[in-house]
Amino acid sequence: MADIAYLGLGLMGRGMVRNLLQAGHRVHAWNRSAVELPEEIAAHPFYVRAASVAEAAAGRDRIMLCVTGPDAQRGVLLGPDGAFAHAARGAVVVDSTTTDPAVSRSLAEAAAQAGHGYLDAPVYGSKDQAWDGSIGFIVGGDAAVLQAVRPILEAVSGGVHHLGPSGAGAVMKLIGNLLSAAQMAALGEGLALACKNGLAAEGVIEVLDRFGGSSGVIRGTARKTLANDFTPAFHLKNMAKDIGLMLDLGRASGVPMPGTALTAELYRAALVAGYGELQANAVHKLQFRLAGIEE
Repeated sequence: MADIAYLGLGLMGRGMVRNLLQAGHRVHAWNRSAVELPEEIAAHPFYVRAASVAEAAAGRDRIMLCVTGPDAQRGVLLGPDGAFAHAARGAVVVDSTTTDPAVSRSLAEAAAQAGHGYLDAPVYGSKDQAWDGSIGFIVGGDAAVLQAVRPILEAVSGGVHHLGPSGAGAVMKLIGNLLSAAQMAALGEGLALACKNGLAAEGVIEVLDRFGGSSGVIRGTARKTLANDFTPAFHLKNMAKDIGLMLDLGRASGVPMPGTALTAELYRAALVAGYGELQANAVHKLQFRLAGIEE
């Protein structure tokens, strides 16, 4: 049994905490704001609610986190009240935040200076996969550091993929979200065409289930949109944030990304329209409005 600090109890974090507890680990969890947790987490004998980052991390050699982005990462990891200052020397920090790869590399350097190992380990999957343990970790960092925590990660996931040195996991995560965002935007145009031309939802789904140009993202998202389901598992505001990170990475890497720039404008407009707190497929609400389709 490991004694783990977990920082961040959002849609993804609480699922990972659940599976850490089920795997027999003790979890000292902290969240920036008060959250209501399911009874199977809150009442678990190995669950400890920490009042601060310092309390959660105090003397522990396994630190995990999933927070909202670069500012939140720096806030919980750096400084006199951060996890790096309070963890046991030689701790391994597993950071599942979707972030700028340059931030991941800088945090890895800061961790090393504090005597810790650091892995950027964002995940693919949504809150349902985090809850049932089928997410996958996309990891950047030292292979030996990963080996030390691999059993913990494997116990709460469907796979652990080592992409290379620090920052590599963050890069791959942004690539994955780039592909998801682009497919979702294209799907919105396609569904708007289908609606305007009188195609039945059942027929559209039937074809998408068999069409070679379809994908898991397209099939799952089409079902949700055509059922008017925008319940958040991955907020639109977070997709918009991630697209901004993709464009930053493209500029830093010298890679032109005109398609992603157009997609970014679409998601930004959806934010302005007030859809940020909904599921990312709420970009379709904007696309349908622009097409004159009544909700």
